[in-house]
Amino acid sequence: MGFHIESNEKKNAAMIRVEGDVDMYTSPSLRDALVPFFTKNVMAVVVDLSRVSFMDSSGIATLVEGLQWSRKQGRQFILAGLGDTVSNALSLTKLDNVFTIHKNADQVFASITRENQGKKT
Repeated sequence: MGFHIESNEKKNAAMIRVEGDVDMYTSPSLRDALVPFFTKNVMAVVVDLSRVSFMDSSGIATLVEGLQWSRKQGRQFILAGLGDTVSNALSLTKLDNVFTIHKNADQVFASITRENQGKKT
């Protein structure tokens, strides 16, 4: 499985879907995908990790960096669709208690965009 990222934006929310291994070689690409959403008027970023097969410490560090950016700017940073590998990595580092985590990325994204409906951009 190759590494791939796709993103979309809707009503002040962004969804970033990640596929493949997130390691020291690919985590800079994840960071590059996250950065633009912290310079836009996006109130929530959902990171769909349901197709991530492996994540090392550099991938976790990239997610922590995204969480820090979002907190500084008063935005939501949500991880969703965690498989066992990513879930275990976050659990071992006790970060599962730090991140907002949802089971289904599409559901949480739909919920956020409904909440943002009617809010000014």
